[in-house]
Amino acid sequence: MTQIVAYLNLNGKCEEAMNFYKDCLDAELTLQKVGDTPMASQMPVEMHGKVLHSMLVKDTITLMASDMRGKDFVKGNDTTLLFNCSSEEEITNYFDKLSKGGTVKLPLMKQFWGATYGELIDKYGKEWAFNFMEETAN
Repeated sequence: MTQIVAYLNLNGKCEEAMNFYKDCLDAELTLQKVGDTPMASQMPVEMHGKVLHSMLVKDTITLMASDMRGKDFVKGNDTTLLFNCSSEEEITNYFDKLSKGGTVKLPLMKQFWGATYGELIDKYGKEWAFNFMEETAN
């Protein structure tokens, strides 16, 4: 089932914030740090303890977050809307339509975590990310 999920960029506070939200919501939390991924060799050592991706789940609630906003972090650009898509056709369709008149930050492509993933800023300045995990579609 396709969902739109809020994706927070927490600029170094991701692990702390997501653990707080986990306790508040009595939810299940998974965290993936930069140092535990193939990206570690491409990143400065001080980034290895930062959260690349986290996901909090409780019933129908899903909240995702990371520390990976980087130098362009400003309060106000700290939330991305993530399409968690259910097929290749769907991810391509949404990505193509929302990118018209906007800027593609990262074209759709296969990623090391096993998903097709891409990012864009639409013509209204809103940030969108797109993810499709093939094994969950079967």
